[in-house]
Amino acid sequence: MSNDTIVSAPVITVDGPSGSGKGTISQIVATKLGYHLLDSGALYRLTALSVIKNNIDITDVDAVSKAALALDVVFEPQVDGEQKVLLKGEDVGVQLRLDETSAMASQVAAIPEVREALLVRQKQFRQEPGLVADGRDMGTVVFPDAEHKVFLTASPEIRAERRHKQLIEKGVDANISHLLKSIIDRDERDRTRTVAPLVPAEGAVVIDSSNLTIDEVVQQILDFIGFSGH
Repeated sequence: MSNDTIVSAPVITVDGPSGSGKGTISQIVATKLGYHLLDSGALYRLTALSVIKNNIDITDVDAVSKAALALDVVFEPQVDGEQKVLLKGEDVGVQLRLDETSAMASQVAAIPEVREALLVRQKQFRQEPGLVADGRDMGTVVFPDAEHKVFLTASPEIRAERRHKQLIEKGVDANISHLLKSIIDRDERDRTRTVAPLVPAEGAVVIDSSNLTIDEVVQQILDFIGFSGH
């Protein structure tokens, strides 16, 4: 596929904080449009998980960057609405959602060298017929020329409840008070970091999903991009 084809493929970016529902929403929108899907957060969480599994010192920037470049990752088709993620052949879907992994991912994402290592990989997802890119800086850094940009948010309390329910359903023990504190702390780190801080992209539509159903959010996005299909 030529570079021109890749560059011209339409992109819808869906940015937002952890627990805002952007992963679920992006999957549904991508399916309805027949577009490819990029879960950029998974790449950072995979790097974080690799750092944890290999006991890499987070302050060793060179080692963390090499871990990002060396990720042995396979994204398998969705099962029951969830994408299966394999790291070195191991299904790490549940591990990627653990609080420890999310906290480490936030630290990993603040390292400029790691972001640079993953930037090219993310851009390669831009292929015809189009891409829905889910993340924190899709509209501001990775695809600043995207045709449509969405910033999805929700209150910390609602996001903690969603994450707690998600983990419990997966059989993972979770403390909602701890999750809430973790989310608030991560929000602060993501908003104030010097590299690609978490902010709505210029021209993005901001959707607060706190009191909306998944279907209502999806419909708002489809209306925003002018999609009238079934």
